[in-house]
Amino acid sequence: MSDTIHIHIDRADGSLQRLIGLVERRGFHIDGMSMAPDSEVEGAMRRIALTVRGRDAARSIDTLGRQIDRLIGVARIQAQTFQSEAA
Repeated sequence: MSDTIHIHIDRADGSLQRLIGLVERRGFHIDGMSMAPDSEVEGAMRRIALTVRGRDAARSIDTLGRQIDRLIGVARIQAQTFQSEAA
């Protein structure tokens, strides 16, 4: 099962690296990521849609979201859950 987390993140040096490092340290695989400038705040922020999947069933997307919220310069918007299709 994959989850997509929508995030606003500032353009400070290392902010994206801190986000990716946190996701991986917390036991999630990053399946996809898209990034765009945030039109609401000119030049200061960017929007990220991060699709993640837990390494095992014990991983909680809610816990990951709370940990992302604690990062400086990061604001989580929402999470969506998608059932992966088995072939």
